[in-house]
Amino acid sequence: MMSAVGDAVHVLPVVTALKRHDPSIHLAWVLQGGPASLVRGHPDVDEIVLFDRKGGWRAFAELRKTLGGRRFDLVLDLQVYFKASIVTAMADAPVKLGFDRARARDWNWLVTNRKIPPGEPRHVQEQYFEFLDALGVPHEPVEWKLGPWPHEVHRQRAVFAELQRPAACLVIGSTHPEKEWLPERWAAVADALRERYGLHPVIVGGRSEREVETQREILRLARNPIASTLGMPFRELVGLLAGSALTISLDTGPMHISVALGTPTIALMGYVNPKRTGPYRRFHDLLIDAYGDPGEDYPVSIQKRPGRTRRITVEQVMEKVAVWDRAYRR
Repeated sequence: MMSAVGDAVHVLPVVTALKRHDPSIHLAWVLQGGPASLVRGHPDVDEIVLFDRKGGWRAFAELRKTLGGRRFDLVLDLQVYFKASIVTAMADAPVKLGFDRARARDWNWLVTNRKIPPGEPRHVQEQYFEFLDALGVPHEPVEWKLGPWPHEVHRQRAVFAELQRPAACLVIGSTHPEKEWLPERWAAVADALRERYGLHPVIVGGRSEREVETQREILRLARNPIASTLGMPFRELVGLLAGSALTISLDTGPMHISVALGTPTIALMGYVNPKRTGPYRRFHDLLIDAYGDPGEDYPVSIQKRPGRTRRITVEQVMEKVAVWDRAYRR
């Protein structure tokens, strides 16, 4: 699992379960730079093999050189796309376990020699647990062990020392514009969080052009101060999310980090199916589901529904904040 931060978070319980089952294994994880910066230092990850996708085809040549001469006992191919297929083909191992042919994409099934049994569509976290089931490895309890780790606590304290109130993180950007919300609505929510609930809104995310522009509009429209942490490194973001009172997030990597940390998370979902990629097990009473129509019992699927996220209103978000205030505020 090489690229998406959210998927890397979903793979962590697989990692922790493997190590819990057999602490003697050496676990090497092929990762790109973004998720690698989140995972680096994890107590159950022995080695990160860095894959620099920006290097184009040279990245595959470098990775082949890195893996050359090494033999593994087992490869878990959790990512079903073309680039992961190339890496799986490069790795020398007698057993390469991957998805069944129906769920594999980009000819991924051709590079694995063992398949997990075919299954019904389900949450991606549960799909990854199917690999553990195939290996006879228990996956309960579900553990992420995301931190913050002891050496990171001083930085976490420094971040919160700059805030005068409990923090509410606003994750305003995503890799897909169809998942995003409107700046004026973010500004209205930020003002309500401060004025009604005494929280300090903190903007969270990367520094993509869309995120910077969205933040600029939010700051222009809001009546009250809002802190910004756009571009904060992932390990510092873990500390921020872990210490915050509340997260309000689009469907993106930091949402899954927040859920894994146990921080109450209001997820705004409309473009993709929340039964497949929504918050796992936690905070379903805080989920805003714009993907389905009222009363619709839709199946788990990869179908996208454009235009749905922008149906979410400020009032709907504040209704969920009221639920948080009653059930989770500490």
